Amino acid sequence: MYEKIDQNYIIILLTVTAVAGIVILDQIKATKDVHALINSEYIHSLQTRDKLKAKLKRKSIKPNLREVKGVYLTARSASSEEKLQEIIDLINSTQLNSVVIDIKHYTGKVLYDSDIELVNELNLEENRLGDIEKIIDKLHQHDIYVIARQSVFQDPALAEAKPRWALKNTEGRVWRNKNGISWTNPSKKEVWDYNIKIAKEAVTLGFDEINFDYVRFPSDGDTSRIRPKLTNEEKKEVIASFFDYVNKEMKNEPARSSLDLFGMVMEREKGLRIGQKLKDTVEEVDYVYPMMYPSHYPPGHMGFSQPAKYPGKVLRNGLKQGSKYFEDSKAKLRPWIQAFGLSKNYGREKVQAQIRAVEDYTDGGWLLWNARNNYDKNKIVSSTDY
Repeated sequence: MYEKIDQNYIIILLTVTAVAGIVILDQIKATKDVHALINSEYIHSLQTRDKLKAKLKRKSIKPNLREVKGVYLTARSASSEEKLQEIIDLINSTQLNSVVIDIKHYTGKVLYDSDIELVNELNLEENRLGDIEKIIDKLHQHDIYVIARQSVFQDPALAEAKPRWALKNTEGRVWRNKNGISWTNPSKKEVWDYNIKIAKEAVTLGFDEINFDYVRFPSDGDTSRIRPKLTNEEKKEVIASFFDYVNKEMKNEPARSSLDLFGMVMEREKGLRIGQKLKDTVEEVDYVYPMMYPSHYPPGHMGFSQPAKYPGKVLRNGLKQGSKYFEDSKAKLRPWIQAFGLSKNYGREKVQAQIRAVEDYTDGGWLLWNARNNYDKNKIVSSTDY
């Protein structure tokens, strides 16, 4: 009988010991897991801290003024590893040193992962850029200056989501041009604030410069039906006030700022009916980009039935008249020039004629525009070699 009790006692003792061992092993494993988790989180926090410190260090001061020679990229092109590498290789083998990347489309969509409350509240984001900070870092590794292009007042996404902020028609409804595109009202301070928030967020992402495009009233469609109805002088006052606001808001940001203007503004001392006046820009930003595409000048300009055939002469005419406003001014002149064909064959000679014209009048640089981002190295090699 005692032997049986002893056997049962031994079995119970062994069972308890085994269970205790399992519990202890589980505790050890759990402790190891906790320590591993803590270590992982600690390492991640250090990496995050180091990245933040690097970003703050990188963006603590404005980049130096430079003679930019760049190309335009859509968000799709910039986010394509293959296309981006193609552009980097092009830049490394030519006098190019910069890229302009869309961050806010002319549809109004914000093209990166934004933390701005209104962007998310109104579903205005369409992240085509993906990891934009990775893209910028890669470009910076090649000493490439990175410019963010932001459409401002042509913003149908915001205009439709916030009709109170939109231009209206004579019936009090949202005005649309002949293509059905609505615009925000350039007079609305809320629209200014919204766009400045996007610009400042782009600076934190690592962009070296913010380029504001569509900084004007509409030019196409039945503009006579737009309300509020403003005179040309009143439009200029509104746009000039926005330029002044850009200056006040962006002057302390660690990035440069620039404005896109119609090319014809270089030849019109009194400005244009869309509200743009060259004189109103030169003390407000670091660079002014007149869009001096020869094919966009009307038949009869300078007596040419087809101005696009005479790119050098067309640009020199505008540069001669407009460059006087940049003497002793804050802003430098940096024109957009034509790298696309339309119905004309824009070969090396025509592209080079534009480059030579610009370089004779400004050290602010130039930017090549091709909506498809197709750039031919043979057309843009150093003008001194041509």
